[in-house]
Amino acid sequence: MILPSFIALACAAAAALSSALPLEKRQCQATLNTAVAVSQSLQSHYFVASSGMYTGGSLWTDANAVEDLHNLMLATGTNEFADLGAQSWIGRNALNNANWDNVYNGANDDALWIVLALWKVGDYKAARGQDSSPYFNAGKTIYNSIAGQWDFSGKCGGGIWWNTQQTYKNAITSELFLLTSAEGSVRGYGGDYLANAQKTWTFLKNSGMRNSDGLWNDGLTDSCANNGQETWTYNQGVIAAGLASLYAATGDASLLTEAEITLDATIRLKTQNGILKESCDDAVAGGAVCNQDQQIFKGLWMKHLQYYLDRANDSARTAKYSSFIGAQESAVYHYGTNSENVVGSVWYAGSQGGSVFTPKTDSSGIAAHVAAAKYGPC
Repeated sequence: MILPSFIALACAAAAALSSALPLEKRQCQATLNTAVAVSQSLQSHYFVASSGMYTGGSLWTDANAVEDLHNLMLATGTNEFADLGAQSWIGRNALNNANWDNVYNGANDDALWIVLALWKVGDYKAARGQDSSPYFNAGKTIYNSIAGQWDFSGKCGGGIWWNTQQTYKNAITSELFLLTSAEGSVRGYGGDYLANAQKTWTFLKNSGMRNSDGLWNDGLTDSCANNGQETWTYNQGVIAAGLASLYAATGDASLLTEAEITLDATIRLKTQNGILKESCDDAVAGGAVCNQDQQIFKGLWMKHLQYYLDRANDSARTAKYSSFIGAQESAVYHYGTNSENVVGSVWYAGSQGGSVFTPKTDSSGIAAHVAAAKYGPC
């Protein structure tokens, strides 16, 4: 259990730090050191240089791992994983002008995760004065393809189909399209990025996928009703990041209010002992076990809370979430990490055999550390 005294101290520290340090430059070196150690473990345990993939990974979770390590290097200013962009499977495809339709094979959400990863690699390359164009351009190519997956028939008010077979409309795919569209606008890519972001938010806001608790359920039924499926943590983080990027593009502060309805609901309803807990998390052996996708969700919430605060760029909002961010990082370190510096699936309590350890859970932990280095207590 994270003790109330810890939370109180974290709150006090967060308030002091938020008033003392510039938002964009703040990093806690000790927390970054922990993130580097976990990242080294991720690479040594799971990354296969010959294939550019992670053993036990999948296309979209590998993309997130690549994004996480470049997000880390942007924070540290170092280059320990500098070869990963070109070595990774998605990086190789970017450098070789791949036919991306063959890479993501009809999975529109996977494609948009790849866009985010490629743009993060591009950010890192640009920050080091290196050629970033293959990564930025590949991301734009994929984005343009997914823009064509909008439901122009207008069923359920529009939105991006989950796959090219057009079998399902879910929250995450349109949330990712909102985020990449708004990010493209903020980055100055021109074209239809801003218009796409605005129409996607209109669709999401009117879709009924956000329930009365303020959380986003998984998707819609064939009759365009909220399907009542699980409110996964990553759904709650990605929408917030997308709304903050749209705020950065438009200056509409009501978007931040909308985002915090969901962020605050996550903290209120998706935690145990003040720590994020997926419905499939169970510290005890023989209990529930999150599947190969769900194992990364909590880290995605943390990463996209970081992105939310980056684009909101508001010290008061940083102070609001700082203690919670710090508590998650502490739980990851004390409860989630094994003797080999691999982070497991369970954060809310010490594992009694129920936590699983995979490249997904490990990159999830890295995201928590990197977010906390910037916005948690130090």
